[in-house]
Amino acid sequence: MKKTFKIILLVLVLLALVFFLFVPQYIDRSKNKSTLKGPFEKVSWYDSIPFIPDLHCDALLWDRDLVKEHTYGHVDLPRMQKGNMAFQVFTIVSKVPSGINIEQNDDRSDQIGLLSFAQLQPPANWFSVKKRALYQANALHDFAERSGGKFRVIKSKADLKLFLFDRAVDRTLSSGMLGLEGAHCLENDLSNLDEFYKAGIRYIGLTHFFDNEWAGSAHGMKKGGLTPKGHSLLRRMEELGIAVDLAHSSQNTIEDVFKYFRGAILVSHTGVKGVCDNQRNLSDEQLIKIGERNGLVGVGLWETAVCGTDAASTAKTIKYVADKIGVEKVALGSDWDGAYEMHFDVTGTPLIVTELLKLGFSRDDVEKIMGGNIRDFFLKNLPE
Repeated sequence: MKKTFKIILLVLVLLALVFFLFVPQYIDRSKNKSTLKGPFEKVSWYDSIPFIPDLHCDALLWDRDLVKEHTYGHVDLPRMQKGNMAFQVFTIVSKVPSGINIEQNDDRSDQIGLLSFAQLQPPANWFSVKKRALYQANALHDFAERSGGKFRVIKSKADLKLFLFDRAVDRTLSSGMLGLEGAHCLENDLSNLDEFYKAGIRYIGLTHFFDNEWAGSAHGMKKGGLTPKGHSLLRRMEELGIAVDLAHSSQNTIEDVFKYFRGAILVSHTGVKGVCDNQRNLSDEQLIKIGERNGLVGVGLWETAVCGTDAASTAKTIKYVADKIGVEKVALGSDWDGAYEMHFDVTGTPLIVTELLKLGFSRDDVEKIMGGNIRDFFLKNLPE
């Protein structure tokens, strides 16, 4: 009997080891693939573009050392350096329902809680969206500390100005900023916003794939607008200088933000209905209002956003936005590492430049789209 028990125990231990050592990495590898592998051809002046940023990446969700180069996933420091990527917004994903879709989801399931368990994160993270969100924020600061000075976290205009000065001398430097994908991780308590601000959060998407206490999601059950608590959240965000990210917000929420929020507005990762018509994407009317507010539209790389999976599809949508509201108000918002198979990882960014040139954009316009617009937006809107 004792021998049988020991065998069963050994099998359980081995299964646990296999689960915790291999399952999280397997999920990352299987969800964040690239169909093309580099090295990629570049226009002759690509590496001289002074500042190439991206508005949306979910790499913090995965148990991957971003200091090291990987053969899977989409973003890490060595690949950012290869792609001349100077600045990446790392967004925090804290809760995703099972069977997610762009039509309708409730908040009763939580895949990220299970992922936190599989990654052997602290037990508090398994049950608290706030704890796991702050865990990801701390992970970016830890990444910076371990980068040997090659990666910095940007929190203010002063940080960004210093980084731009230093990178003009050392092109191997890169940087990042934190964004929040869904205000649900405030756990229905406005006072938690200050804690997230201190952690470095500088834009907040009010919703993700489900409605929450603050606002309605484009993919929620009711798809309402701002709640009374949501109005309070916007007022406090204005005071702190935190921008609103309209990605994933319902039509009603977007209209309420236009009406009641006076701070900076962006859409970190999206497509447009004029090119790819679905409820995830922006209408022409919304584009025009974002343009009137001097906002910024980050165009994605995945199929739901641009009705294609290659650089040409993304470039086509960028041109549509530029034609509607001006070349100064469009940028890259990839959604790398967002559990999508992409055409290329961060090293493939030169492919977008090539496609933009084919569409007739000048070098000056390309440099705005590929970086100058994001630089100028945050130099204007980040806290001092």
